[in-house]
Amino acid sequence: MGRSLFTAASLIALAWAPQASAQEQAATNGDTVVGADIVVTALKRSTSIQETPISISAVTGETMANSGVQDIADLAASAPGLSFVDGGPSQRRVVIRGIQGSGEPMIGTYYDETPVTGMIGAGNDAGGSTPELKLFDVERVEVLRGPQGTLYGAGSMGGTLRIIYNKPDLTGLGSAVDASLSNTRYGGWNYDASAMLNVPLATDKVGVRVVGFYKRQDGYIDNTALGIDDINVLKSYGGRLMLRMQPSERWTFDVTTFLNRTRTDTPLWTQEAGKFNSDAYTRQPIVDDTELYSIASTYEFDFATFVASGSYMHRELSSASDVSRFMQAQRSEGRCAALVGGGSPCSDTQLSDYYDYVDWQSYSVLYPQQEMDAWTGELRLSSNTTGILDWTIGGFWSDRSIAVWNPQVNTDPASGEIVRPLQVVTGRHIDDSLTQLAGYGEVTLHPFEGAQLTGGARYFHYDKDIVGYTDVPSILVGARITPPTAVNSTENGWVFRFNGSYEFTPDVMLYAEASQGYRPGGANQVLGLDAALTGYNSDSLWNYEVGLKTSWFNRAVLFNIDAYWIDWSDMQVTQRTPNGAFSYLGNAGKATVKGVEAEVNAMLLDGLSLQGNVTYTDATLSEDQNTGATATSGLKGDRIPYVPKWMGGASAQYDWSLTDSLGGMARVDFNYVGGSWSDFRRNYTFAREVEDYALVNARLGVEGPGQSWGAYLYVTNLLDATAITRATSSAIAQGRTLVSSATPRTIGVNVRQKF
Repeated sequence: MGRSLFTAASLIALAWAPQASAQEQAATNGDTVVGADIVVTALKRSTSIQETPISISAVTGETMANSGVQDIADLAASAPGLSFVDGGPSQRRVVIRGIQGSGEPMIGTYYDETPVTGMIGAGNDAGGSTPELKLFDVERVEVLRGPQGTLYGAGSMGGTLRIIYNKPDLTGLGSAVDASLSNTRYGGWNYDASAMLNVPLATDKVGVRVVGFYKRQDGYIDNTALGIDDINVLKSYGGRLMLRMQPSERWTFDVTTFLNRTRTDTPLWTQEAGKFNSDAYTRQPIVDDTELYSIASTYEFDFATFVASGSYMHRELSSASDVSRFMQAQRSEGRCAALVGGGSPCSDTQLSDYYDYVDWQSYSVLYPQQEMDAWTGELRLSSNTTGILDWTIGGFWSDRSIAVWNPQVNTDPASGEIVRPLQVVTGRHIDDSLTQLAGYGEVTLHPFEGAQLTGGARYFHYDKDIVGYTDVPSILVGARITPPTAVNSTENGWVFRFNGSYEFTPDVMLYAEASQGYRPGGANQVLGLDAALTGYNSDSLWNYEVGLKTSWFNRAVLFNIDAYWIDWSDMQVTQRTPNGAFSYLGNAGKATVKGVEAEVNAMLLDGLSLQGNVTYTDATLSEDQNTGATATSGLKGDRIPYVPKWMGGASAQYDWSLTDSLGGMARVDFNYVGGSWSDFRRNYTFAREVEDYALVNARLGVEGPGQSWGAYLYVTNLLDATAITRATSSAIAQGRTLVSSATPRTIGVNVRQKF
């Protein structure tokens, strides 16, 4: 507790100190800026951050490169209120302002104009596996806090994360390469290379931009049960192809293809087995293949900008989790009596047959195979005239189909590898489809100079269809053969947003907002789950906030702060079956999330840029859960899982001249995440504490004229902190604590070249 309070106090001091500017760095990178203020498109028109009356942060591509950001989870320290429930590659949940829980995504994640979603798995948790595309050749990232459904087609209950890539340059040839070689403590050598080529096919009319990357990160987790070192080697590769056509000055047409491939073994290790040791009896591979195709057409009328966009995403995700200990624990006379003898002791023959049945599957994994096809389409018209009214109207459609086969399969006891052909112990099939139609719009009135009043509304209609059946039974997990069973739910309704702001001076703006968020319900598909627990309801919230945006010393210092209060109704939460083996979705009662966010950027000395942000979040149940009497039922006052009270980040970068043509740079980044718990009830058998941690990264380099090239020495996790990002336990794990953590200290060299 003392360390947490001391660190939080230090972060507040950093946030109030003269700090610095991703905005200034953007100016050197060619990003659009006004003074020291990044121009964003969060309101579907270009506005500077300081003139945008919502809680928003932006990070430029140059800042991301200098900070070592490669995927969305690396952004956590860059913006207040942004965090991740980090279970490792392909297993990450985006969280803004403590709006965190299983189910459909609560944060809208966009790559350019395209919203993406994760896979449902057996637990209907599409928000827990957000697709992660490589963050190379990025223009900027925008973090919008609070519900955004009246401006964003896919909706966003708690906020929106926008990744905006650099687009093809139609005027000239260009290229860039970025390569790194590093070594990780407890592991070995890593290498990473990315390249970009921009080619105008017809000057000012047609151009292409091609990006490719390959990454191999050595493992640092040892499996002590199998005697295998460095099991979590990660390989990731893919690319991006962007075609831009500009038939006229008014019309732009973009076609993009994204490909991402990831291969690794689970990064979970067992806390009781020692740091970075896994005692799993099996290998637990993860294979994630993502393809995303998008098209966007923009036409500039005199009075408005029209955007039509569409996308198709295909994703295949497979993972494995060891269930061997749970199976072996079933090998007892008592379990035979309960499962075979109807409560009476088993006969010798019954016991022998039962033991053979358990032994056959005593080394096995749950091996869910998921395949998704998702289509989206959106039409939007936004005014671009300067008058008393600004407005945006739009329509959105999406259709997502996910097929899940969730078998338990046997593994080889010696190697831990999955036996092939597969030996299926039990299996559950799920076909899930979700269709959404929405219409949305906002109108902003400028009644007098400096004042804005905004009203927005969104009408939505959801259709969710689920068909599930079990074709291979297992008495050990209560799985019975069941015919295909269909569940359908349809929901529609409205959400609203109201915003008002006033600029007292060009450097001081006050705003206030009330906005509504919504998420659909559905049905569980867990093996052996009681029928009464099959369905779960939609949840919704109201977000109330007030914020102040200020600029100082001719915009050399930007300081923004906001406070918010969120009332969350029928919160969807993770529950566990009575045997503690499986999780499913239920509804809590009500929750309240209160917090304060502050962010400061400054450049008061030539060459010295400083940044700082701090977040305080109090996220608790405001009434007892209404999910029935289970060990995991939360009570009024319990904190929402995986939501720390304090978070913060800070950075300092100094650039100076070495010679007439060479420059030097030095940078330090700091990230603090406070402690949290894995469940509402801290005294629950399988609840685990996630302790606070702090991470420090550093970079020192030499750069050529105009940053045309650079060579850098860098270190991530400088203090080699054992930063646990997620901790879980269950009956499947037999009470062991499985954790994921930040990569140990890594030292490397990085070279960049622009042509």
